[in-house]
Amino acid sequence: MRVHRALALAGVASRRAAESLVAEGRVSVNGERAIVGQLVGPADVLAVDGAQVRDPEQLRAYLLNKPAGVVSTAHDPQGRPTVLDEVPSDVRVYPVGRLDLDTTGAVLVTNDGELAARLMHPSSKAPKTYEALMRGQVSAETVRRLRRGVELEDGMTAPARVHRMDRRAAGGTWLELELIEGRNRQVRRMGDAVGHPVMRLHRSRYAGLGLARLGPGRWRPITRAEWTRLGELVGLER
Repeated sequence: MRVHRALALAGVASRRAAESLVAEGRVSVNGERAIVGQLVGPADVLAVDGAQVRDPEQLRAYLLNKPAGVVSTAHDPQGRPTVLDEVPSDVRVYPVGRLDLDTTGAVLVTNDGELAARLMHPSSKAPKTYEALMRGQVSAETVRRLRRGVELEDGMTAPARVHRMDRRAAGGTWLELELIEGRNRQVRRMGDAVGHPVMRLHRSRYAGLGLARLGPGRWRPITRAEWTRLGELVGLER
């Protein structure tokens, strides 16, 4: 990662202030003066004004497939299982956003607070792909309406990618929806707005991360390439 980001993670200063420290020549890497934008790794020794900086917390991020009945929080006062129960606990991580109790699928958990904040910010437009079983037979006109946007109590939804899935279900229609918004219970509210309540809901992808063969309740660390793509998606330097 960039040296100023490593300093920020170590608690020295904000990223902007840390970059100023580097520009002022007050930061060294392995005894040599650091330069702005320099890349550093876990084995490098950082110092500010000659004082060694403690090792920054190792960044972690896991993608997991949330089962139904599991809450998307770090702790639940009611004692229900959470998405963090099965992931490694040597570093404290937190869920990025939430899925409601009955919704299954992709949840990202990480200790990278800046990445999480940017992904959840409306300006990021991080794509989220859902598979929704909607009650009744959804017409082509309703699909077009969902694509254009529907009026909810908190305003019109943004245009979305929506198509009918090749999956049969008694009494319902499977749709795949890709949204760039993160409103609370948005897909369920969209279904209610067009007269087709959601019967089942699964998030198959989040911010470009797919579950592939990851079964319910299982998790995996994100790859180096995925770290890079997430950073690029939200404009975060690595």
